[in-house]
Amino acid sequence: MAEEEKGKEKNPKNNQNAKKRKRKDVFIYGNYKSYYGYRIGHDKSEDPRLSVLNKEWFEDKDCLDIGCNQGLITIAIAKKFSCRSILGVDIDAGLVENANWNLRRIVRMEHAGGKSVNASTPDLLERVNGLHQSTSASSSEVAVDLPKEPSPLKEHTLLERVSFQTENIIKSMNACWEKYDTILCLSVTKWIHLNWGDDGLITLFVKIWRLLRPTTKYNFNRILFKPEMFQELLLDKIGFRTVETITNHTPGSVVGFDRPIFVFHK
Repeated sequence: MAEEEKGKEKNPKNNQNAKKRKRKDVFIYGNYKSYYGYRIGHDKSEDPRLSVLNKEWFEDKDCLDIGCNQGLITIAIAKKFSCRSILGVDIDAGLVENANWNLRRIVRMEHAGGKSVNASTPDLLERVNGLHQSTSASSSEVAVDLPKEPSPLKEHTLLERVSFQTENIIKSMNACWEKYDTILCLSVTKWIHLNWGDDGLITLFVKIWRLLRPTTKYNFNRILFKPEMFQELLLDKIGFRTVETITNHTPGSVVGFDRPIFVFHK
C-alpha cells in the first residue's frame, strides 16, 4: 500500500488531475463564467431571445436586467432597442466587473472598426474574453490599445445609457419604488428558488412589481380619443343607433364630479 501511494506521488499527471478537481468552480447562483458561449451557440448571429422581444418595451425606456452575467444581453438590448437607460445587476462581483469591461471593449471595438458590433454574438464573446484574459487589470496597460481619437459622442451615449452594479436582488433594493419601465429576469428564477426557497421567489416577484412604473403615463401620452370624441366614436365606429343626453349638470355633485350622463341605444 505504501508503494502504491508513493507511485501516485511520483506521477505528476495524477497530482495535476487532483489539483484540477480541487480548483473546480461551483456556480451555486447560476453565475457561469462561460454562460453565453454554450447558451447562444456558434451558429447564431445573436442571442435568439432578442428576436422575440418587442422594441416598444425598451425604446426610450428605463430598464433593469436582473442576473445580467457578463452583460452582453444587457448591452445588446441597449444597442438594438435604443433604451433610455438600462442597469444590469448580478450577485457575482466578478461578472459585474467583466460586464463593465465588456461594455468599454465593445464601444472601443466599434470605434476602431468603424462599424456596429453585435454585442451578443459568441464570436465577439470569445474575442472579448480572450482580450480580457490576456490583458493586465492595470488601467495603464488596458489603455494601450485604445484608438487615439475615438468618437466621443457615440462612446458617451452608450456608456451613459448602460451601467452595471453588484446586487443581491433578494436582499437589496428594498426602498426603491417605480423606477423602471421594463424589467428583464432571464434564466434567474430557478437559482433564486434553489437558494432562497419559495419565500425568496415571492420576494423577487414582489420587488419586480414594486420597481415597475405603472403604464398609465405611457398610455396617457399616446391617447388619441378625447372625451368630446366619444359620441362620434360610439355612433359612427362602434354602431350605436342613437344617443340621449340625460343631463349635462348634476346638482349637488362634488367639484370635479359634475359630469354629463348619456344613454346610448343599439
